[in-house]
Amino acid sequence: MSRTSRPRDERGVATVVAIGLLGLLVLVAGACVAVTALVLSHRRAQVAADLAALAGAAALQRGADPCAAAAAIAQRQDARVSRCDVDGPDVVVVTGVRLLPALGGAELPARARAGPVRP
Repeated sequence: MSRTSRPRDERGVATVVAIGLLGLLVLVAGACVAVTALVLSHRRAQVAADLAALAGAAALQRGADPCAAAAAIAQRQDARVSRCDVDGPDVVVVTGVRLLPALGGAELPARARAGPVRP
């Protein structure tokens, strides 16, 4: 008796490949969304630090409390001042922005320094 080879049935293969590619597409899209959210949150933290440092330096020049001014501006940017130091005529501010819980909920820090222009 000899075995006869029959052609394999390949019906449904395209469906399996399409589902696999769709899953890969969803995975890549999710990774892109997560990276974009991280970058935007860090930019938000940096903008808050820059503005808070400028507000603190302006308040220091007026004789007001620079850290209170920095904290008020950071709060308007949905950020938190984690450190505020006066270094001579300069104000150094470190702010943090909390990530979404889906991304771990960690706080992204940013640092800025502002003061008068030196000749």
